[in-house]
Order: sequence, then structure tokens, then C-alpha cells
Amino acid sequence: MSVSTDPSSGPAIRVEGLTKTYRSGGGELVVFAGLNLEVERGEKLALIGESGAGKSTLLHLLGGLDRPTEGAIYFGQNDICKLPANQLADFRNRELGFVWQIHSLLAEFTAVENVMMPLLIRGQSREQAEPVSMARLEEVGLRSRASHRAGELSGGEQQRVVLARALVGNPSVLLADEPTGNLDHKTGEMIMGLLDDLHRSRQLTSIHVTHNTSFARRAGRVVALEQGKLVTATLPPASLLSRELVEDSSAEGRHHV
Repeated sequence: MSVSTDPSSGPAIRVEGLTKTYRSGGGELVVFAGLNLEVERGEKLALIGESGAGKSTLLHLLGGLDRPTEGAIYFGQNDICKLPANQLADFRNRELGFVWQIHSLLAEFTAVENVMMPLLIRGQSREQAEPVSMARLEEVGLRSRASHRAGELSGGEQQRVVLARALVGNPSVLLADEPTGNLDHKTGEMIMGLLDDLHRSRQLTSIHVTHNTSFARRAGRVVALEQGKLVTATLPPASLLSRELVEDSSAEGRHHV
């Protein structure tokens, strides 16, 4: 059975009563309980919150990478929580693109080989997958680096390869978890600008987890995960962002394009 996000079926994503708990020692750790959320088709949503609030957990659930303790996650009319593992994997491959803070590229493969992976998993031959993958690398400005192995690329280039890989299967939804978290501010701005452009040109539905207020402001809507609940976020005035930019640019362990 093929599962897709039907644009005529209301919101692209609808979350109802979502709860996630873990066993911890002799007790139970509640990450969040009873979350409800709707994301319209073509919307760009920013998800913010303190470290440990459960933002990445929520994104993993939305991406079908984990199962909730309770609740439903609808893409169109389909509750992906009810899908068997093989159908859920096929849904992820065809409908979702993922961009993570840690690039997770395969070091022994070239940029174009990394981008091809979702198509190869889908069953396409290398001859079918390679031209599409090269086109996605060109879209993110890396066609000339296609034959370079992941370890030969800068941090910004690696993240652009990740973005090309996320888009190679022509997904309808893009999920990004701190996509600029390991980059310096200038490189982060470039990646966020690229995400903005691709969101518009591909008419994606996008959800970005970020701690960066200036990046969150790029979204059409911002929600915060606070004490296990989703609330409409109130961002600080733009005049206060200059201090955030200074703090970001001075952070250690950053990589450059």
C-alpha cells in the first residue's frame, strides 16, 4: 500500500493527542503528553524550546523514526502510527526529507553517491539515480564537488550534500533538526537562505527545529515546546538579535564553507 500526503485532504500534517514516555529506572519519564498540532500544506514552521524539551523527539515521531506511546500523526488522511514497519519505511523514503545537525554522510562514498542513497534504497539503478542526484547537487551549488568524498568537504558543503540527499526523492515534507547547529553564523545564514529558497521553489511543507531566534523568524509560524506542551512562541524584539549573532559567531567548534 502506498501512503502519500494528499493536498486535498486538509492539513499536510495533523497531530492528535501525541504522548511520548520512556521507562526510567523504576518509573516513567514523560517527555510530553497530549500534543495537538496542525501544519498546513506549504507552511514553514519553526519549533523552538530549551535543550531537553523534547523537540528532537517530536521531530523523530513526525518523521516516522520512532513510535509514540499514545496518539496519532496524520499525513493527509493516513495515520502513520498505524503503518507496519515496511510501509512506514517506504513512506519516509518517498514523502519525507531529513536534514540533521550531524550530517551523517557515509565517509567512504562521494558526494553524489551519498545523494543517490534514497533512490537506490527505493530500487532505482545507479544509471537512473545518478543524473537526478547530480541535478540536486547542482541545485545546492555543488555539482563541481560531486566526485569528492564526504571527508574532503567543508562543514557547509557537507550540509549542502545532506540537503541535496533530502530532496533527491522529491519529498513533500522537509524536516530539519538544528540544520545550522554545527556551522558558523555566516555559513548558517547561507544554509538557511538555501532552505528558504528550496521551500518556496519546491512548495514544501517544512518544519525546522532551531535554537536560533533569527532563523526562527524566517518561518511563517513559530511554536515552542515548553514543559511538555506546544504554545505559540513570542520572540524577543529584533533589536535584541545582535547579541545572539555575536554569541553564535563566537561559539567554539564551528566549521566553515
